[in-house]
Amino acid sequence: MRCGDFKEAYLDDEKIFQTLFVKFWLAVLLLFLICLPLVANEYVLYIANLIGFAVIGAVGLNLLTGCTGQISLGHAAFMGIGGYATAILTTRVGIPFWFALPIAALVAALVGILVGIPSLRVKGLYLCIATLAAQFILNWVFVHWESMTHGIRGINVPPPTLGGFAFDTEKSYYYVTLVLAVIAVGFARNVLRTKWGRAFVAIRDRDLAAEMMGINLFRYKLVAFALSSFYAGIAGGLWVGFMKVVTPEHFPFLLSIEYLAMVIVGGLGSILGSIFGAIFMILVPETLNVLSSASKSLFPGLEQLFMPMKEVIFGALIVLFLIFEPHGLAELWQRTKNFFSLWPFSY
Repeated sequence: MRCGDFKEAYLDDEKIFQTLFVKFWLAVLLLFLICLPLVANEYVLYIANLIGFAVIGAVGLNLLTGCTGQISLGHAAFMGIGGYATAILTTRVGIPFWFALPIAALVAALVGILVGIPSLRVKGLYLCIATLAAQFILNWVFVHWESMTHGIRGINVPPPTLGGFAFDTEKSYYYVTLVLAVIAVGFARNVLRTKWGRAFVAIRDRDLAAEMMGINLFRYKLVAFALSSFYAGIAGGLWVGFMKVVTPEHFPFLLSIEYLAMVIVGGLGSILGSIFGAIFMILVPETLNVLSSASKSLFPGLEQLFMPMKEVIFGALIVLFLIFEPHGLAELWQRTKNFFSLWPFSY
């Protein structure tokens, strides 16, 4: 049983895989995720794809809000930039999806830099309002720039193909989502171990002190916005490739609120918390839908009361969770691990 911490170097303390035990269970989890399509039905794989998109988007937002302390209410708009850019590049320019997706993410990153410029002069609620304005401006562009976006009609997007094989089912697309989600999580975790990640945290904790220590606020704040928007662009492009259509209704303001809730519920500043928050925000509404369907078959007439209450129940769960566990699911997971690491000797 592990009973001490004998790290002698900073690199040892920053290792992602601290012990062989962690490596083993991570390999088991990865094997489970790879084999999931062999036993899961289409509905489960549909939910798994949604969780994958949410994980990528939530990780990007947590790098900006949780790690750098820059509040953003325009995350859905950046996802829309990635989605529309992917659709336009594949349908009009003729670029394959695999090249259009990173290009679209770079376009979203450039827009994120432009939106992030006010962060050099304002912060807190003022920055929140600035990103909120960007959300509404970009939504207006999606609806009214019909020559490019086709307005409310949207753009139909062909499924991604590779060597004649089309990723047009939940099962085949699941592997695309899984690979990109793993890469996104791994890259974000490594960024936090670098000087860039330490600079983000220093700016979050006290930007004035960080500037006095020589951290260039102009550079690192814009990099945080660009990185977060790049992740949002990837998530938006993946969503469009999965749904095979993009419309302004896919990226409303409510979606930005949902992503902000993901990082708060999961744990601000934690990559693992982003994953937990994404899973929570996707599975809880689906669970309520299942309960609503079950109540309809078991207790006819009860669904008329239950269905309007789904939104109330969902909101109440988030509020109660934040009251009793304000540091998020990541902190709850850490306390659970610490309990079993020391059990039965609490000291």
